[in-house]
Amino acid sequence: MDVEKRIHELRLLLQKHAHLYYDLADPLISDGEYDLLFLELLRLEEEHPTLVTLDSPTQRPGGAPLDKFEQVVHRLPMLSLKNAFSADDLIKFENDLLLFLKPNITLDALSYMAEPKVDGLAVELIYDQGRLRQGSTRGDGSTGEDITAQLKTISSIPHKLRDHSIPRLEVRGEVFLDRNAFIKINHELMQRGEPVFANPRNAAAGSLRQLNPTITAKRSLKFIAYGIADPIQTPCSSQQELLAWLGSLGLPISELTHFCPSITDVITRFEQLAALRHTLAYEIDGMVVKIDDLNLQQRLGNKTMAPRWAIACKFPPLQATTRLISVAFQVGRTGAVTPVALLEPVEVGGVTVSRATLHNRDDFERKDLRIGDIVLVQRAGDVIPEVVKTIIEKRDGQEQPLTTVAMPIHCPVCGHALLKAAGEAVTRCVNPHCPAQRLRSLVHFSSKAGLDIEGLGKKSMEQLFNLQLVRDIPDIFALTHEQLASLEGWGDKSADKVLAAIQAAKHPALGKFLGALGIRFVGEVTAALLEQTFESLGQLMHASLETLLEIEGIGEQAAGSIIDYFSDPDVRAMFDRLQQAGVTPEAGQQSQTDMPLSGQIILFTGTLTTLSRTEAKKLVKDNGGQIAVTVTQNMTHLVAGDKAGSKLKKAKELGKIILTEQEFLQMIQHEPRTASQQTVVKQ
Repeated sequence: MDVEKRIHELRLLLQKHAHLYYDLADPLISDGEYDLLFLELLRLEEEHPTLVTLDSPTQRPGGAPLDKFEQVVHRLPMLSLKNAFSADDLIKFENDLLLFLKPNITLDALSYMAEPKVDGLAVELIYDQGRLRQGSTRGDGSTGEDITAQLKTISSIPHKLRDHSIPRLEVRGEVFLDRNAFIKINHELMQRGEPVFANPRNAAAGSLRQLNPTITAKRSLKFIAYGIADPIQTPCSSQQELLAWLGSLGLPISELTHFCPSITDVITRFEQLAALRHTLAYEIDGMVVKIDDLNLQQRLGNKTMAPRWAIACKFPPLQATTRLISVAFQVGRTGAVTPVALLEPVEVGGVTVSRATLHNRDDFERKDLRIGDIVLVQRAGDVIPEVVKTIIEKRDGQEQPLTTVAMPIHCPVCGHALLKAAGEAVTRCVNPHCPAQRLRSLVHFSSKAGLDIEGLGKKSMEQLFNLQLVRDIPDIFALTHEQLASLEGWGDKSADKVLAAIQAAKHPALGKFLGALGIRFVGEVTAALLEQTFESLGQLMHASLETLLEIEGIGEQAAGSIIDYFSDPDVRAMFDRLQQAGVTPEAGQQSQTDMPLSGQIILFTGTLTTLSRTEAKKLVKDNGGQIAVTVTQNMTHLVAGDKAGSKLKKAKELGKIILTEQEFLQMIQHEPRTASQQTVVKQ
């Protein structure tokens, strides 16, 4: 191999992809593929140090600042971090520290802070006398872009610190988007026919680089601080103290930071974060490990591009590129018939992926996907991977347009005619007895998103369904030890374990149970609202459409779907069987009789000023009370906000206790008003 030629090729490739990733927020390769190219260049330069040049990507962090913004020169460089990918890399990191510091250091003197590596955009905030004066991107590490106006729109960034005595503070942190905000932005872009962002990091970067700050303000960006330019100037002696000090100034810090006394604890924490990553509301792509002692950080100093005292341990990448082979169609639990991309197998996030969702026909037409394309695939949590986009630059002219792929007119599983409702992008199988829908509903019911019945994962449920041992939800609770223990791949222990998990699932929280049923338009949030409102499943089953529409956060679609669901005779028969099996969902109520609102039934009306309606209802539940959904004789109190209407009038006629919002808050603070202090209106 011509080493000099390969080094030149790698530098050009990395410079191109860094520009696309950092500056244009439009990557053509996954993070993992970029890392492999970077590591190859780094290895070759280490083996041939005479070929290292100052303009090499290994010598410069980040991307170049954009011309459309004013340039900001950082007083101290914002360096990038060296990467680790395994426990061995972390042990080598510690050995290198000891080698650098010896002979005046022992292993016992090294302790670490482990912090989540939030997948966002690094920024610097400069505060003068506690006031935010300037904000900028990292840029190339030395020079960034002035995005002060854009950063000031982020609600989690304080314009004033709690301590105004600090002459100057250069805060470093990360701006990011949570998963829901990312989905919302891409949905809006799709509606306008504009290109979507490949991942939350690119969306955050694109949002911050809007010349018009009002656009940035609409993007729901967030910020966490992870350090300052020169920590030694603070009153802190450790990274742990520094983070707490930043928090005391009013700057948000991560709740997942963790002190590790040894490198073994660091490795354990990395494994814990890797398991947690899919449960978080935002993306993390690894864990940053820092020497905790700030004096040791100072002694260790920096290399050309990265500090010696910190390293980023990266998770397996959740994106990869592979080839699109063909398209098939699958049926979901709500009957949605969606195209699925069949791919050349590729490892994404430690899992081999050969199928990815295309959402609907409109989606793959908009993305201009073609058979034979090289595509960018990503995973998020345990959900099926999706095709983000095609890499147009890698086409060779042999690809076939997907317009040749016809949408089926009959269900590919049960053969029932398909229906595409007006105004919807999704085509559905409307046969309620479709085997595919029933199986997917059962898988959802026992999954982590449902009742989380340990041992009844997707493969086990498919096995039970195919053997006709479980055909609907009540069948789960009728399973016996003899049935399970005799199955292929099972035994006495696994049967006992599953039956114990099924028994434990017989008394779920009402909201959890409703979410597990898979009622259309009733997700986790709506299920929680229903649990806060209704005392029991029976009360919900008999609720009117009007009552449901009175619940803040539940719209016509969800309310109509709930009414239709509970009106179905088959559903009612299912609940009868579940009741006979001892399945009794329980509303999340406090049973203590000495709680502030014990025995009280409270109704809210009008607009509250300090609480959202959801928060108010949660406070009632948390303090032992019950929620009324309309004015009745059983209701004890009505909390009247601004513009209270007919409910207030009716409550007065019935002689109920009328409270202001402040009086309600005094009740739950164990300061109940006396009858003479409360507004009691008799007939």
